Formats: sequence, structure tokens, C-alpha cells
Amino acid sequence: MNLTVHQCITIHQLRVDSVTNSSVLQVGTAGSIASNSQMFNTGGFTEPAPQLEENPVNFVPLPNPH
Repeated sequence: MNLTVHQCITIHQLRVDSVTNSSVLQVGTAGSIASNSQMFNTGGFTEPAPQLEENPVNFVPLPNPH
């Protein structure tokens, strides 16, 4: 079965509260999404990363559509 989807999506503001190694952000339609999580230590780090600032910025303002 073939399915054709036409979409027009307007996003005025998109707020993402948290991003992790296994996060998926989808806008629109997808046939299927398979989860995949991989962890690599390519830098050879041996200690945890430093803590974030007290109030990190957690939103990205988008420009007005034309």
C-alpha cells in the first residue's frame, strides 16, 4: 500500500526541555522510527563532565515565517 502525505507545518516557537543521547525530535510524518543508542568515549575521558550553569538557556526562538 502506498500512502502519500502532504503537509504544511508552521512552528512559531519550539521549546525542548531536555536533550539526551537517546532523544528523538520529530516534526511531521515518518514511516517508522527505530531507536538506536550508542555510547562512545572517543576523547578518552576518565571523569564526569562539569555541571551546567545555574540557568542554562533551554529554548530556541525561531524567525517569523515569510
